Amino acid sequence: MKRIFFFLIILTEATFAQKLKKADKVILQNLKSHIDFLADDKLEGRRAGSAGEKLATEYLVNQFKAAGLSPAGVNGTYLQPFDISDGKQILKTSMFRINQHELLAGSDYFPLAFSPNSAAIEAMVSPSLAETGQPWFKDIGDILLNNKENPHFDLEAQLRNEIKNASEKGAKALIFFNTSNLPDQLRFDAKDKTDQAPIPVLYLTSSAKEKYMNDLSAAYDAKIKVDIGPKTRQANNVVAYINNGAEKTIVLGAHFDHLGYGEDGNSMMRTGEKMIHNGADDNASGTAAMLELSKLIKKTKSPKNNFLFIAFSGEELGLYGSKYFVENPSISLDKVNYMINMDMVGRLNDSSKTITVGGFGTSPSWNEVLYGVKKPGFNIKIDSSGTGPSDHTSFYRKNIPVLFFFTGLHSDYHRPSDDANKINYNGELQIVNYINTVVVKTQDMGKLAFLKTREQQTSTSARFSVSMGIMPDYTFSGAGVKVDGVSDGRPAIKAGIKTGDIVTQLGDYKISSVESYMQALSKFKKGDAVKVVVKRGAEEKTFDIVF
Repeated sequence: MKRIFFFLIILTEATFAQKLKKADKVILQNLKSHIDFLADDKLEGRRAGSAGEKLATEYLVNQFKAAGLSPAGVNGTYLQPFDISDGKQILKTSMFRINQHELLAGSDYFPLAFSPNSAAIEAMVSPSLAETGQPWFKDIGDILLNNKENPHFDLEAQLRNEIKNASEKGAKALIFFNTSNLPDQLRFDAKDKTDQAPIPVLYLTSSAKEKYMNDLSAAYDAKIKVDIGPKTRQANNVVAYINNGAEKTIVLGAHFDHLGYGEDGNSMMRTGEKMIHNGADDNASGTAAMLELSKLIKKTKSPKNNFLFIAFSGEELGLYGSKYFVENPSISLDKVNYMINMDMVGRLNDSSKTITVGGFGTSPSWNEVLYGVKKPGFNIKIDSSGTGPSDHTSFYRKNIPVLFFFTGLHSDYHRPSDDANKINYNGELQIVNYINTVVVKTQDMGKLAFLKTREQQTSTSARFSVSMGIMPDYTFSGAGVKVDGVSDGRPAIKAGIKTGDIVTQLGDYKISSVESYMQALSKFKKGDAVKVVVKRGAEEKTFDIVF
């Protein structure tokens, strides 16, 4: 039976190919070539800022050059570089010296990530003594042993209490170590955004303690310096231009980055196994579609619009690339007519034959455009919202009409199994041709009017039934949630919260990140009244909101 089914698939594809025009056959083959390259293991999942992402940028640059598009990045290139926050790192200027022995950061010791930085602290210390104005040492072995049967034990909370008590009693720094055989799982957490401790805090590994400080009653000459700084990596948007000397410019974009090995914690595979996530559908498919549209549009030579093609990086980390572009555009955003975003357009279902088109409500013209062109070989499911977890959101927030093409989620989403052999190339060809007809349809329509729409939350592990009505800035690297926009008629704007505010507390819950904000929201229901604490510049403000 399986052989018959497989034969029917081959027969159907062969029949479809026989009916294709010569130009469509070329596009079909090109789509396969693009996705095969971008989703190849040698690119190691195209993680933003990685060597694999660099290989992808080189490929995209060469494709744009071959198609005759002009560079529209920086300094006459196709590239627009930007930095991605990678959390924190222990800087080389950090120091832990015991009796003239320099300890190695990471292997012999590490500062806890919520430690404040400090100037050099020099002292003659004994681990068994706790003297005012001196660094203190604390063995957490007994704490672990006393709580080994306690399923609710929170080591970090206990350490916070120890730090608070030590600080109040005059400790100049606190160094933890563990003499028990129980694992403590302590490490330098580069992604930590929790409140800073009142004094420098370090952890001395068991091996280093035995080697350099084995007698806890002895005195040691110690020198400590904590220096933690931001860690960044550089990624690139790839930007190309067709300049027809027109007043308006149409932007077509797709993100080309993916998850790498899942090291940023965004994989749906929770086993911890290190595997390449090739992202054939997400979003080699959209990138391939954009490349083929750039060739089609270049050949059209429409004098009524210019065209900007952008391959965004950093989308998987929170729309880094598109947000950076709209804040640092290579053309005036006032001249942008509208933006089309293609994200996951490679899995058109042959049974339902349905594609979702988002952004329908962002312009009154979209009804005429989408339904005024030749009916495609698929059904269209309309979504009015101009926002969502993809790059069109960045343009919508600049009051630019958008369309978002998407063939839907599937079981391979954000998993290593999202490979090129699962792409529906015939379906993607139909989508490319349909988007091209949409672009052609808008040529004589002038500048499209913009409308605000309802806004969507991006995905999170929390489940909640209320919303403040803010749009978080996912690229913000500080503690709290930075407000990137506020929705009309929602609790936040009614209370007086503004774009640029940083939410630090919601009711009794401290907010350190977008995820902790979403988790806090899940604790409330409609009708609940709550106080919201925000930072506005150097000032702290409290607002009363009702969900």
